[in-house]
Amino acid sequence: MLVTLTTFAADYLLNFMLMKRFGWMLIAIGVCLAACAPNNVKEEKDWEKYFTQYKVEGTFMLFNNAQGEFKVYNLERAKQRFLPASTFKIFNSLVGLQTGIIRDTSMVIPWDSVTREFPEWNQDLSMQQAFKLSAVPYYQEIARRIGQPTMQLWLDSVKYGNMKISRIDTFWLDNSLLISPDEELGFVKKLYFNQLPFAKTNMQTVREVMLMEKTPKYELSYKTGWDYKDTKKIGWIVGWIEENRHPSFFVLNIETEDPNFDMPKNRMAILRSILTEAGYFQGKM
Repeated sequence: MLVTLTTFAADYLLNFMLMKRFGWMLIAIGVCLAACAPNNVKEEKDWEKYFTQYKVEGTFMLFNNAQGEFKVYNLERAKQRFLPASTFKIFNSLVGLQTGIIRDTSMVIPWDSVTREFPEWNQDLSMQQAFKLSAVPYYQEIARRIGQPTMQLWLDSVKYGNMKISRIDTFWLDNSLLISPDEELGFVKKLYFNQLPFAKTNMQTVREVMLMEKTPKYELSYKTGWDYKDTKKIGWIVGWIEENRHPSFFVLNIETEDPNFDMPKNRMAILRSILTEAGYFQGKM
């Protein structure tokens, strides 16, 4: 069965257990809902053209919450786990805020080193700036301040990916922590609906820093990720697009061995192409 449905089946199962007090009839309804869920999944093989255009392997998942409809390209890859790279900043931010390690989005961590690949990181940054710039050093320091026992507790509580930690300041970058596109989709959906075990104010704060585009027609919220050091470079964009207060959740995961591949530019081009073809950005969804 599609792993996406397994993730969301967990929500159905929780409701199933809670409904015991209301009688076996409601339980039967809950089972029916879970059993019918796979019928809403549609494979969009036509989206392959966008991956072919940029010569990448990948998957794209789109869940329209209002219609309860999944559209997925490359189901098999959607089940596989990959390192989350900087998409982990969503989780890291939540834990930092929940534990008080991050005071608020304006909290600055001084920086006195040099990062050649990303010169924009070579400055003192606030949490909000570090999130927008995807500054790894800032969030490595946050992870060190959180500490491994506390981080492990939250990974286990949320059941984030395979929940594995190697070194506290590299585990989301070194193939220790792994997560599937399906699991990423379930995670951001729960974040949007305040269904994670964090304070609602902290989840709201993270949703606010994830907002990257706001127009009269739509709001686009996401976090990117990029494993640029390995031979096989993994790229992510995870988040949601909201029109008329109706969210649709998405995950893009791509992979390339081309050392000259422009990951920031091309992954966004793929995302926008697919969402445009699916009817978004017009304020009509």
